[in-house]
Amino acid sequence: MTTWIYPGSFDPFTLGHANIAERAARLCDQLYVSVLINHEKPGVFSRQERLELARKSLEAYENIHVILYEGLLIDLVKETQAACVVRGLRSESDFRYEAEMAAANRMLYPDYEVLLLPCRPDLAFTSSGIVREVARFGGDISSMVPAAIVEDVKQKFKP
Repeated sequence: MTTWIYPGSFDPFTLGHANIAERAARLCDQLYVSVLINHEKPGVFSRQERLELARKSLEAYENIHVILYEGLLIDLVKETQAACVVRGLRSESDFRYEAEMAAANRMLYPDYEVLLLPCRPDLAFTSSGIVREVARFGGDISSMVPAAIVEDVKQKFKP
């Protein structure tokens, strides 16, 4: 059975995140979408909220498991015996960052492997930060986040 991991802070989960997860899930037997805890980026949504938003967004996929993880990504890779980590790319700057992270993870765990998937062109400029900014000012986020969580995200920014 092939296991992959798709990690991220997902603050909040976007259509771009969903697209990468859906595509990766078609290529492996089971995919762990891991909401990672990054103490450098505390986030707007709580850990539990991010977990629930991702779960609601991906509930139709039987081979996708959304989990919360705090610790080194390589430890999760070892625990799940994942064959690779999936990361989405929106731009050249994402590639540079992901290449650096892959090199660092490979230094810690030589068997670490990463698969970089380019996002759909129509989603290339959607980020969690943009979603938060648009939602904060009451803009329409329906083309940025999965339909299942539009109202949840809007509620977070209601005065």
